[in-house]
Amino acid sequence: MRDGSKTRAKIVTEALRLFAEKGVAGTSIRDIAGAVGVAEAALYRHFPSKDALSRTLFLDGYARLAADILAADQAHAEFDAKIARMVEVFCDLFDEDRALFTFLLLSQHAHLAEVPDEASKNVVAAVYSIFADAMRRGEIPQRDTDLLTAMALGIVAQPAIFTLYGRLRGSLRSHAPQLAQAIRALIQ
Repeated sequence: MRDGSKTRAKIVTEALRLFAEKGVAGTSIRDIAGAVGVAEAALYRHFPSKDALSRTLFLDGYARLAADILAADQAHAEFDAKIARMVEVFCDLFDEDRALFTFLLLSQHAHLAEVPDEASKNVVAAVYSIFADAMRRGEIPQRDTDLLTAMALGIVAQPAIFTLYGRLRGSLRSHAPQLAQAIRALIQ
């Protein structure tokens, strides 16, 4: 008896790895099938196309990251602790699942238009909600929340890119305190 869930999990793992290494356009169904050790037809039983596979991986991974950000928000009452934990969530994903983080970073422009608006599935909306709620509670000064969200995401994304290309050494998590401090400095 074949276990379709194991095959699907292996497809996801290998597709993420290949998409992160070669990009979606540079990866063929044949590449993925070869890495998984199955015939190309087996991939089509799980995903109707490479684009559908890419879209599914992006939307699932992006929703997972958004949920983790919201969990960080819920776990802490103090704004500074929320920001510190939010940064750690990004850093931990980068350090623990670099293929997923890289894929999300490199594929965002192809799929962001398909991301639902709700914070539980949308990283930008999740980060926005942390800042908007803190402003509503009077914990931080009123600011342009969209701009603040964009800048905060950039503070985390750019060091991740530098780490990918070898300009920063070590784990991204080792830089988390400085990144959180930089985000808090935006608010002053």
